[in-house]
Amino acid sequence: MIRFTRRTFAAACTLVACSAFIPTAFAADPIKIGLVTALSGQSAQAGEAIARGLSVAIDEINAKGGLLGGRKIELVRRDDEGNPAKGVIAARELIYKEKVSVIFGGLDTPVSMAMVPLVNQEKVPFMGPWAAGTGITKNGASPNYVFRVSAVDEIVDKAMVQYAQKTFKSSKAGLILINNPWGESNEKGLVAALAEKGTKPVGIEKFEGSDIDVVPQLNRLKAAGADTLYMVGNVGPSAQVVKSLDRMDWKVPVVSHWGPAGGRFTELAGPNAKNVHFVQTYSFFGKQSPVGEKVINALKAKYPNVKGPDDITPAVGVANAYDGMQLVALAITKKGSSDREAIREGLESIDRYEGLIKTYTKPYSPTNHDALSENDYVWAQFIDNRILPVGLAK
Repeated sequence: MIRFTRRTFAAACTLVACSAFIPTAFAADPIKIGLVTALSGQSAQAGEAIARGLSVAIDEINAKGGLLGGRKIELVRRDDEGNPAKGVIAARELIYKEKVSVIFGGLDTPVSMAMVPLVNQEKVPFMGPWAAGTGITKNGASPNYVFRVSAVDEIVDKAMVQYAQKTFKSSKAGLILINNPWGESNEKGLVAALAEKGTKPVGIEKFEGSDIDVVPQLNRLKAAGADTLYMVGNVGPSAQVVKSLDRMDWKVPVVSHWGPAGGRFTELAGPNAKNVHFVQTYSFFGKQSPVGEKVINALKAKYPNVKGPDDITPAVGVANAYDGMQLVALAITKKGSSDREAIREGLESIDRYEGLIKTYTKPYSPTNHDALSENDYVWAQFIDNRILPVGLAK
């Protein structure tokens, strides 16, 4: 018979208490990934596309056992409502309270630009899957914690000029730009891109996100002789430009940044939404790579409303976020750590990744934090509420 003294009883209790904590103490804590994006408002569809791209990538990684010997990835989402101040508040909460290892986010360039100083100050890797403002990654910080898998304004602007001149024989460019940091970024880029071609805009006009009539600005561009409009604006403002053109009955080609792809553009702009040609980084239409087929099948399995490419919209949100998450996972694996500094170093030292958008070869370096180039863009338009590559828009 075992006799329990006060000392042996206390020791036994301590052993039981310690054993109760063993599963928790040694359980693999999840690696938290934060997302700050517009999940409500006119661009909510784009924000949801980013969330879906991340979720599909995370499911794939977790199904293989997670990272670092069994640690699962957990996505923590926050809605910035397209508001820079709310974006910063959300980023602070993810950094200080949720202790995320990486933040994805910034659907809108002004929101991203507001978060950039914070993430660099707090040394938190930031991956941009949408916002294209040149200054987001080229922000002057050293070391720089901001990376991107997305379009870049200064490169898109060159592509816009090249496309307009080739497709529409454009010689007199009229710029119609949203009046915010994203518009300013593209004004500089478009003026520079046109100068490289030996020309300059016949006019530059700005409009506010709340404007419901852009006819005065467009009339000035028409009077200046513009034969093509270069448009930069997100869903709602871009729709107002198209509706204003309808009221003027001005049939002019519109070459746009990818803002119209972010939500209910055809609903808001009307039937002539199809006349806007805009840049994309990916399309799920046409022949897909094995990675593309895998992602489509995963989306169908996870989301009941996804029956095929028509329902994966905007495709760029899904594709950019998927590849961005896979690159982050590679960085964590490469460095064997979810430490924020290790992830930054890991991203800069990735050798190769066969991704959805392309096969990435040394996508990042200490001096380049943009993974996509001008060779990675496709041109699209809305046909029957579907975003189709221009070549398939029959």
